[in-house]
Amino acid sequence: MTFNNVRRAIFAMTLLIIALPAQAVLKIEITKGVQGALPIAVTPFELDPGTVRPPEDIAAIVAADLRSSGLFNPIPRNEFPQHPTSANDVNYQLWRNQGIEKLVLGRLEAISEGGYSVQFQLLDTIYGRQMIGYAIPATRADLRRVAHKISDLIFQRLTGMRGAFSTRIAYVSTQMSEGRKRYVLQIADFDGYNAQTIYSSDWPLLSPTWSPDGKRIVYVSFESQRPEIFIQDIASGNRISVAGPTRLNSAPAWSPDGQKLALMRSENGNPDIYILDLASNNLTRLTDYLSIDTEPVWMPDGESLIFTSDRTGRPQLYRISANGGEPQRLTYEGNYNADADVSPDSREVTFVHNGGRGFHIAVQDLETGQLRELTEGSLDEGPSFAPNGSMILYATTYNGRGMLAAVSADGQVHQRLRLQEGEVREPAWGPFPQTP
Repeated sequence: MTFNNVRRAIFAMTLLIIALPAQAVLKIEITKGVQGALPIAVTPFELDPGTVRPPEDIAAIVAADLRSSGLFNPIPRNEFPQHPTSANDVNYQLWRNQGIEKLVLGRLEAISEGGYSVQFQLLDTIYGRQMIGYAIPATRADLRRVAHKISDLIFQRLTGMRGAFSTRIAYVSTQMSEGRKRYVLQIADFDGYNAQTIYSSDWPLLSPTWSPDGKRIVYVSFESQRPEIFIQDIASGNRISVAGPTRLNSAPAWSPDGQKLALMRSENGNPDIYILDLASNNLTRLTDYLSIDTEPVWMPDGESLIFTSDRTGRPQLYRISANGGEPQRLTYEGNYNADADVSPDSREVTFVHNGGRGFHIAVQDLETGQLRELTEGSLDEGPSFAPNGSMILYATTYNGRGMLAAVSADGQVHQRLRLQEGEVREPAWGPFPQTP
């Protein structure tokens, strides 16, 4: 929820979002990639004799994942110099001659009714050797998940950074039903597939945030005609209202251990930052100033928080100990800095920045204070770091429509997550999936 959303909430105004079909898929469109992205070939996965053709093209999913990072340039299949089905068939010289240094081979073997062993190899054509190879069990229903896992393994081997293709995102859309607008909280795979409705309402839904374990989502609902905070279990759909009734509850943020929420709350007409202990339901007031203090976000160590305040007359970012005390101002450039998220390594903070040319996504080094603008839109908002820190998801406006977009933390890679129709807002990137 942006700083201006707070003012809208205080004056009982709602967030404007336009209709989105329930089954719409977010399509990733790379608008700017790294110059000289690494050529890579992902060959179609071979089927063992007697194996029923799967419902998903795993190779196409892996190639799309790698392309979406902006770091890789998957080669079209019609440009392959050969079509090997095993490593023994590979003529490495042919691939080297076309400048293709990395090659992915795959195979599907039926191991049970409706089950597969998905095998793949990443080959280095320069040295003519295997870099990694795995066999992953899968059902027909979770082949996309396995494809994303393969992408993660390839990405990590080639970049040294953990891949985030198996993660999920959350966002808010609206849908028209019987002539009425319904607000819909949805989650989906990072690439927009497997969209699932978490909750829908005739009233606005704002600020969805994932729990650290990825099993719950906290969000703000206006269903009681005032902002109220709910925690919802994703698997069961059960939800509870937390923090209790007051004139204004908003901008919830999970602590890194999942045991507390930081939030903006108004007890006496003035918005301040509070911490809610979820086990005891006790509220602790963290700030007490005649200003709008809102949009708290925890540092990864849980020892301090960053929040937005207009205590100097303009929205700026401040840092405060989780035990309270005097906040430290972080941002000085521009007349608007708000809606922060912290990188997983604690080194940078991303936020909405206005230096006089519109509302852009920026990052600032928390040690040096150096600020970099990453985007050029005029109404960018809601930045959310990927759990590996490589990309930042945000909401923007393009050709008069609201949509999601992503930019790499260094500003080199830009993408849009397009819908054929409709709009979507309030993005949140989920955590890494938990290993069984």
